Amino acid sequence: MFSDLVDILRTHPEIALFAVLALGYAFGQIRFGPIQLGGVCGTLIVALLVGQLGITLADSVKNTFFMLFIFALGYAGGPQFFANLDAKGLRMGLLCLIEVVVVIGLVVGATILFGFDQGTAAGLMAGAATESAVVGTATDAISKLALPPDEIRQLQANVVTAYSITYVFGLIAIVVATSQVFPLLLRVNLREEADKLWRAMGGGDDDGALPAAPDMVGRVFEVTTAQGRTVAELMDPFKRRAGIERVKRGDTLPDVTSSLRLEAGDQVLVIGQRGAMVDIAGLLGREFADTTSFDVVVENVEAMLTQRDWIGRELRDLKADRTGALGPLPRLPQNVHVVGVVRDGHAMPLLPELKLQRRDVLKLYGPAADMAKVVPLFGVRVVHSVRSNISYMAAGILLGVFIGGFSIKLGGIPFSLGTGGGALLTGLAFGWYQARNPHRLSIPEDALALMKDIGLATFIACVGLASGPQALTLIRKFGVALPLLGIAIAIVPATLSLFVGRRVLKIETPVLLGAIAGQQCSTPALSAVQNVAGNTTPLLGYTITYAISNVILPLMGPLIVGIVGALQMK
Repeated sequence: MFSDLVDILRTHPEIALFAVLALGYAFGQIRFGPIQLGGVCGTLIVALLVGQLGITLADSVKNTFFMLFIFALGYAGGPQFFANLDAKGLRMGLLCLIEVVVVIGLVVGATILFGFDQGTAAGLMAGAATESAVVGTATDAISKLALPPDEIRQLQANVVTAYSITYVFGLIAIVVATSQVFPLLLRVNLREEADKLWRAMGGGDDDGALPAAPDMVGRVFEVTTAQGRTVAELMDPFKRRAGIERVKRGDTLPDVTSSLRLEAGDQVLVIGQRGAMVDIAGLLGREFADTTSFDVVVENVEAMLTQRDWIGRELRDLKADRTGALGPLPRLPQNVHVVGVVRDGHAMPLLPELKLQRRDVLKLYGPAADMAKVVPLFGVRVVHSVRSNISYMAAGILLGVFIGGFSIKLGGIPFSLGTGGGALLTGLAFGWYQARNPHRLSIPEDALALMKDIGLATFIACVGLASGPQALTLIRKFGVALPLLGIAIAIVPATLSLFVGRRVLKIETPVLLGAIAGQQCSTPALSAVQNVAGNTTPLLGYTITYAISNVILPLMGPLIVGIVGALQMK
């Protein structure tokens, strides 16, 4: 029966592909204490096991899905990558430079010491740096080498095997180091430091804080206790957490101004955060159930920040009252609330001192009539479409393949981006252009996420299946050396970044640890740091270094292949 199953899988390898994806992603979701391998690593492990049966898929399948993944990776990261090419981003980018230089140096040193081939060296770099995209760019570069087909297949198998071994140990090392070891080395209590930073940025201060997930509501009250008081007297204490949007007096709707005095029997529509409504009810009177006479539509809108007036300003500036005390900043309607800030796909902590960056997406809540005026004050409205512009995507990948075909020499070493690196660069450019023109039809976020997930997972499954028979050879050859190197190459650059970030750049501990997780492109490490910190302040450093490393590290795949090849020729 088993032999029949193997025959079926060999005859129809597409069945084996989807079986590997199903089992691999399921295995990757299993949590081993604080560690979770994730779907990609889980898929690779299962693919290597199934690959022992001699099941392979056509190279065209692997290459197609990798190009989908790498273009989507660049497309998603392009806006934030270019947004971080400023003074602050370049300052934090020093940590990414440390990561790249030290990792390459350690991999080259290990290659000289242990005699690694190009595939093993590239896989070591990809796994220790926990950057799966390096597997693709490196195997693509190896496919272009002037070597016999069997030798190319062996080198590509070594990339995958070395990656699968070192990734597990590198991931565990960086998670434990950032969340447990580094706070001990700094002699700080991470939770206390994160709480201190949170409060220093305005968190927990009723004068300016915004809840992490505000529940915005609208309520109608009948005035029974607030007669004779003005709108300003009633609403000012709430610091823009709520505001009176409309007043109905008999059959009339008087203009709502700060000087309007309420009268007994007035019906008042209040919009704001749910927590404020309890106190407002005590000020105004009983809640009025019949809201049909208030023709007010409230909506949620996303606006991308492009207006220079707001770049670098703090979130608290959005809550300034309508007196125009902030000078050049435009005045905002009282009942429009910022309920979220998304940066590079991550929901940022809503702290009053959070500095806004170009291309931040602000989630706004308020009356529809006000949104048409408010959105242009920030930038442009984000249009969410369920339709993908396939022409745009295909043109980007095609251009990337063309660019990747060019080769130059760096220090006498032939260097080519390959189709993967080319598609990554065009993805960056196309994503940046789309960010500047969000009103145009492009690739929806959900479709982009699927391209990344299915592209990388299928690519990894293909190379894992093809590499299965050769994997045991590499494991027997180097044994425990690869796991130990995976740990060392993950920890050394992170430790250097810890010293530089603390002593030289003077970065706050929670932000620094988040930045180190970002330079390693390790979301599990970020999650571990945030769990220990007790809040989301580590995100302030993570988004910057992640955006930079996620672009730079994949480009190092072809470079390490070229460097090791040059060493072998000497």
